[in-house]
Amino acid sequence: MKIQISGHHVEVTAAVRAHVEEKFSKIIKHFPGLVGFDVIIAKEHGQHQVDIRTNYEGVAVAASGTDEVMYPAIMVAVKKLETALKHRKGQLKADLHEKPQCTTPPIAHEIIQEMDLSN
Repeated sequence: MKIQISGHHVEVTAAVRAHVEEKFSKIIKHFPGLVGFDVIIAKEHGQHQVDIRTNYEGVAVAASGTDEVMYPAIMVAVKKLETALKHRKGQLKADLHEKPQCTTPPIAHEIIQEMDLSN
């Protein structure tokens, strides 16, 4: 699992990196198809903003969280990401159970039934 963490006006320390990796350990267990995460931690106007991006089954999934303190902002973003991943997984399961659309041309007996053969 590759987690790329970058900071904008924030220093990414070893403690922050360990906290982020701990939070993603649960998500990795539930969604083994994930390859990596991009995490951007920014501080603007006294607010910490955490943006997380990843790809799951060919679709980009993103989440963000904002708080005055960095660690709760990370937690909010992780929870939103987990919810988005669950939603995407549900969509994939629903597509598996969807009935296929019939794209074949009409069968000859259907055409004959519609014809008037009383003569």
